[in-house]
Amino acid sequence: MENSDRRLVLLSPDDNCLVVAGALREGDTVAIEGEPIRVRRPIGVGHKLARRAIRAGEKILKYGAVIGTATSDIGRGEHVHTHNLQSDYLPTYTHEAGKSFVARR
Repeated sequence: MENSDRRLVLLSPDDNCLVVAGALREGDTVAIEGEPIRVRRPIGVGHKLARRAIRAGEKILKYGAVIGTATSDIGRGEHVHTHNLQSDYLPTYTHEAGKSFVARR
């Protein structure tokens, strides 16, 4: 199903995430396949939102290909990024309190 909100792009019908094409602010409402979802935090252009609920351990699909694995449950419309996604191919780097970038394994 094609997404109706022009700020979100579905790259492949198999994808479980959508790409943000217009910056989103906390409190904005986006439509994911007709369902209104309130954005919980600012999300920049090029980042991803969950198209549907994604379970921890499930593969994340973008461009119809696996780009990584969910490290925690992700609700529909939530930001998909290094805080809840681990690359299956490259080390994932994230900030931990009081530290520089560190590899997450």
